Amino acid sequence: MSLFRLDASIRTDASVSRDIADIVEATWRQDNPDGAITRRHVGLEPVPATAWASSVFADRAHPATLTPEQRDAVALAATLVDELLEAEALLFAVPLYNFGVSQHFKAWVDLVLTDPRLSTGAGQPLAGRPAVLVVVRGGAYGEGTPREGWDHAAGWMRRILEDVWGLDLRVVESEFSLVGVNPALDQFKELAAEMRRESERLAGEHGRHLARALAH
Repeated sequence: MSLFRLDASIRTDASVSRDIADIVEATWRQDNPDGAITRRHVGLEPVPATAWASSVFADRAHPATLTPEQRDAVALAATLVDELLEAEALLFAVPLYNFGVSQHFKAWVDLVLTDPRLSTGAGQPLAGRPAVLVVVRGGAYGEGTPREGWDHAAGWMRRILEDVWGLDLRVVESEFSLVGVNPALDQFKELAAEMRRESERLAGEHGRHLARALAH
């Protein structure tokens, strides 16, 4: 059994999204002790910002016409898609940054979509594969909160993973990760701890789903 894992946090330590994804991975690992894991840390090793434009305008039907930059971008896109297609389960850990999609995750998705195998008109070769998306937000954005509707990332990511690629997706959402970091949020300490426990519980549950889905 094989797992693809993508992390988009820019932190080298104390990353909540990475910690929660670790629980998903560890739970999956219990049933797959010898399973291969392919890792892609786009937050720490970003996809080149120019790669999408180079790949999207590359004429793949005539390789001899490609510039060196286009050849590199096409090759990178192919590598990224190979990583996805070779995995039997997928795990994505993506924090909310500035109310929108992480630029590192967006750049990765944009480049992946330039490869003909995963372009929007190519069908869904990943359809039905089990996947988990871990979404972490520093504040609270739920119904009734002052910033309800300010999360412009989670919906877009679900569109890509569920609707465009057809993954069998489970989502773990964790909020108030900045409690204990931002003094203005200290009053929410108990609520944040409760929410963190629930997200960790869901992470374990979804990790078991990945393992069970692969077993059937």
